[in-house]
Amino acid sequence: MTTSQYGVEDASFQAAGGEAGILKLVEAFYRHMDQRSDARVIRAMHPDNLTMSIDKLTLFLCGWTGGPRRYGKKYGPIAIPSAHAHLPITEVEKDAWLACMQAALQEQDYPPAFKIYLLTQLTVPASRIVQVRQNRR
Repeated sequence: MTTSQYGVEDASFQAAGGEAGILKLVEAFYRHMDQRSDARVIRAMHPDNLTMSIDKLTLFLCGWTGGPRRYGKKYGPIAIPSAHAHLPITEVEKDAWLACMQAALQEQDYPPAFKIYLLTQLTVPASRIVQVRQNRR
């Protein structure tokens, strides 16, 4: 599959291995968040028990990648920047979040082009969170 096909219908969801593949990615992501010193600040923004955080991110990413849209049914609608506006997220925290995701992606058996595509796409909402936070000051 070419990079240009990711993001069309459920191509990204399928490239990620469906819900099981996304869950595996999310679990690796939070494991890196627990282990990386550069992620301490963002880890502290989460509850000690990550069960709900894992579920939320998994369901969100499933829908975001073109798979089943179950996040809203379970947790209600989400606007990523405003949902995170109460948190002190700067470029430093954004970069730590993305570093955890990049490390988690490297562990997945995804096509290399998909890993690059997904990280690039995730940078957009992550940057938007920082931008909205800066505009509220």
